Amino acid sequence: MEKIKIRVRTAPRADFTETFADEGTTLASLADRYQAALPYRILAAKAGCQIRELNKTIDAPCDITLLDMRTGTVNLMYQRSLSLLYLKAVSDVLGKADVFLGNSLNKGIYTEIRGETRVGAGDVKRIEDRMRDLVRADLPIVKQWADRETAIRFLREDGHREKLRLLESAPDIDRIAFYSLDGFRDYFYGQMLPSTGYAEHFELREYEKGVLLRFPHPSKPDEIPPYADEHKLYEAFGEASHWGRLLGISVARDLNEQVENGRCVEMIQLSEALHEKSIAYIADRIVREKKRIVLIAGPSSSGKTTFARRLCIQLKVNGRNPLYLGTDDYYLERADTPLDEYGERNFENIEALDLGLFNSHMNALLRGDAADIPRYDFRAGQKVFGERVTTAGPDQPIVIEGIHGLNRILTEGIDDAQKFRIYISPLTALNIDDHNRIPVTDIRLLRRMVRDHQFRGSHAKETIATWPKVRAGEDKNIFPFSGEADVLFNSGHIYEISVLKKYAMPLLDEIGPEEEAYNEAYRLRRFLDFFKEIEDDSAIMNNSILREFIGGSIFV
Repeated sequence: MEKIKIRVRTAPRADFTETFADEGTTLASLADRYQAALPYRILAAKAGCQIRELNKTIDAPCDITLLDMRTGTVNLMYQRSLSLLYLKAVSDVLGKADVFLGNSLNKGIYTEIRGETRVGAGDVKRIEDRMRDLVRADLPIVKQWADRETAIRFLREDGHREKLRLLESAPDIDRIAFYSLDGFRDYFYGQMLPSTGYAEHFELREYEKGVLLRFPHPSKPDEIPPYADEHKLYEAFGEASHWGRLLGISVARDLNEQVENGRCVEMIQLSEALHEKSIAYIADRIVREKKRIVLIAGPSSSGKTTFARRLCIQLKVNGRNPLYLGTDDYYLERADTPLDEYGERNFENIEALDLGLFNSHMNALLRGDAADIPRYDFRAGQKVFGERVTTAGPDQPIVIEGIHGLNRILTEGIDDAQKFRIYISPLTALNIDDHNRIPVTDIRLLRRMVRDHQFRGSHAKETIATWPKVRAGEDKNIFPFSGEADVLFNSGHIYEISVLKKYAMPLLDEIGPEEEAYNEAYRLRRFLDFFKEIEDDSAIMNNSILREFIGGSIFV
């Protein structure tokens, strides 16, 4: 058997080591050589620039990077494989059941097992026990590519009528990856682990009307995170589902049918009206509760700027004249900015803000005194004073937008009774189908990619490359504080994927197989293939949150 020279590294930032492998060696076998010396289970490998499933073989010289769950793409592989394991266990325990895999919640996925009889705690325990039996058996997860005709036949054989309708409504899809586990077959639009033995860390928990499927966070791949009830987020997703039902849209085929039947204008108008109604309600509440400090925070590409501007308009409708500020103007001088673990200036950390000055200024405004609000000169790396000496009236709200808005450290010197906290994020309740969900992070990544290209001259591959660092900052600085919010605003539009597709697909198509961003670009292209494109987006109003990303906004 021919020996193939390869270079292997055990982490993305590690050095390569030259070695040899037999032709046809699986990546799983190669991973076994190094596993004992590594802190976490190897789940996938990057061969060249492309992430591969571990059952792939080595057939030519290449550079190979062994990956664990700390890599974002691999974390999604784990979630998909665990979802397949869950669906198989539900089928084994309850027989043919209607299972819905929904949104991220409580450090897991919220699922519902729908039927005439509600699933109880005993059923959940039996399903979890069956999942653990399957993990111990280490059964192979078998991948089979099917062309369109074969996929239609499989879906008919397996009784997946809704998925069949989806395939019929998405003509761009010419083949589908089916995965089988011990006779249970389903399709997923992303990669999987090679066998059930790799999906060893999980927890099932009965929650509200459904079941939580919980798993490790990428930062700690071998631990189930502590449970924290995100009830407000659950209610926000419930409201998003209600909005979807009002529009007659819950899965991709529903949206495709609306686009195909020429109902885009009404769909866009209704979705925008729901946003306006929600913003008006928030403004009414701020005035009714006599709040002076309005704090707005949310992850990247949530539409914070447009939302803040529209909220200010609704406050004016209520007879208030809000003062609008951003925390970015309170950065420390660049020389004083703290460094991260790589020795780079960390502008995402709350310690990068001049907290003392910020609290002093806000309290001065609350008292009716003048404050010299700075403007941060990002080129010079310093605050500029003397341009915005400002006072605020006794009933004038101060609207503050920034990533740390919900962190109590930001406003620890301000009376809590004065504060109203708003968390904003595009909380889509739209699924591809019952078993293929759409992560909120994918919507935000597409938004950011389109915006960076439109307004910042950045290529999609650059946005994809920086996304893991953005996400790591959100995990530290934003998501832990979402529970502090008085209200959650869903900035997503149920139609927006079909709009973003027009702008994002050409950018993704430019990323070739030899580039680092190809894996993620390929996954996003496959995801967008399920949706029909809205070619004419002129019906989207110029104050829409979506305009912040695709262009034409009166606010940005």
